[in-house]
Amino acid sequence: MTEHQSPIIAIDGPAGSGKSSVSKEVARRRGYGYLDTGAGYRGLSWHLRESGIDTTDADAVIDALGGFELRLGLHPDDRTVTVGGVDVTGEIRTPEVTAAIAGFVRVPEVRAYLNAIYRRLAGESGLDGVVIEGRDITSVVAPDAPVRILMTASPEVRATRRGLELGADTATVAAAINARDESDSHVLDLAQADPGVDVVDSTDLDFEQTIDAVLAVIDRKLSGTADGSRSGNEGGQHGR
Repeated sequence: MTEHQSPIIAIDGPAGSGKSSVSKEVARRRGYGYLDTGAGYRGLSWHLRESGIDTTDADAVIDALGGFELRLGLHPDDRTVTVGGVDVTGEIRTPEVTAAIAGFVRVPEVRAYLNAIYRRLAGESGLDGVVIEGRDITSVVAPDAPVRILMTASPEVRATRRGLELGADTATVAAAINARDESDSHVLDLAQADPGVDVVDSTDLDFEQTIDAVLAVIDRKLSGTADGSRSGNEGGQHGR
């Protein structure tokens, strides 16, 4: 960790809640870094597959963590991901790599290893702030962050947005989202926020309204005027 501690803006939420697109835009407008934790899991999935490791074999996956060297670009418009010095930015977005994540996403040792990487990258950034988005960010990755936000949306809205983003059938996307939520529900509650976490519901608002809602939370929390209580702010449009 460097002497300058970059404030962390922790943003949680399920697929389609708007967290990725909103997080990147917030980082752009405020000059913050942006850290996509999902890219870390994708990077590990790529590494395991390239190494011929069964991603459903927890012991083998844990053993492989020692040789997993991950770097993530922190600029919101530079999504470079390298594993062992190899640029895998494009390779980690394939359906095969994505599907393999389910095999190890529940392994506690994997989450602990990746979470430590995320905290180190944010702490060493030297930036005025870093937006970290993904799953269990507010409760596990950065539970002491000065700004913690849970972004939500109705399942129907999330499926519609994700389908438009991917150019896929909404029913197919809805089934995939439900499966992902069910997998992640073993390690976190996607519908609940811990005490001190602000809730931003993106169901009824557009993208700009979401940005405004999230920026309002950030300004309130970083200005020192927050009382730390849970809030009912609303926001958002599309996301990952």
